[in-house]
Amino acid sequence: MGDIELGDGTLSYEERGRGRPIVFLHAGGMTRAMWDGQFDRFARDHRVIRYDARGAGGSSNPPGEFSHHEDLKKLLDALDVDRPVLVGCSFGSRVFLDFAVAYPDRAGGLFLSSPGISGMEFRDPFVLGLLAKFAEAARAGDGPAVLECVLRLWVDGPHRTPGEVDPAVRKFCRDMLVENATQGHPAPVLGTELGAIGRVAEIRARTLLVTGDGDSTDIFGVADLVDREAPHARRATVPGAAHMVNLEQPARFDELLREFLQTG
Repeated sequence: MGDIELGDGTLSYEERGRGRPIVFLHAGGMTRAMWDGQFDRFARDHRVIRYDARGAGGSSNPPGEFSHHEDLKKLLDALDVDRPVLVGCSFGSRVFLDFAVAYPDRAGGLFLSSPGISGMEFRDPFVLGLLAKFAEAARAGDGPAVLECVLRLWVDGPHRTPGEVDPAVRKFCRDMLVENATQGHPAPVLGTELGAIGRVAEIRARTLLVTGDGDSTDIFGVADLVDREAPHARRATVPGAAHMVNLEQPARFDELLREFLQTG
């Protein structure tokens, strides 16, 4: 565990194991703790690194203008990591796609779960409705309602009630959201991005796009776009999961990641 100095802030990270490097980046509002299971299991035969993006977990808040993909480059440079496999969820996938556009020779592979992408717009009525409720709750200072909107959006998904979701997964995600709030972190800040949605064809890294079958159509749309336009991309769908695939279906997630590592 340590901190990387960025010049205008710090990134908090953990590193373990030896072998081919894997870097994990969390979903928006979450922390690197969401990778607890994968971090422990893949450290047995890989060099694994996970970190909190600026504005999350143990990392500093953004001071002004910054970019997450440049933060990642500084992390890799500081740790002397060459061409890692980048494993992201949602926001983490979004950052990694920008990184792959900016530094095509630095990504050894992209394993992108529930991918977002810079430049995307939400269109799914389920997502738009909850984003409106989120904004209303935030204006009213209703913390519990804000948390519930996030959990409905990015844990339950559009096809399940909260009672149909593993309560341990829901609690784990809620705890990470609360941790960020109590540490004074704002809502996730995207920083300066590259509009990767219009540059997907530039991505040269081998890419696997993993989506849960219960996620929103917005996420399916991103996965379809990258699968269609990136030259070395393919898709995999995981039954019985929504947005947090690695938490809801860890065995299948790990199986897909191991296959990806072994075939590239």
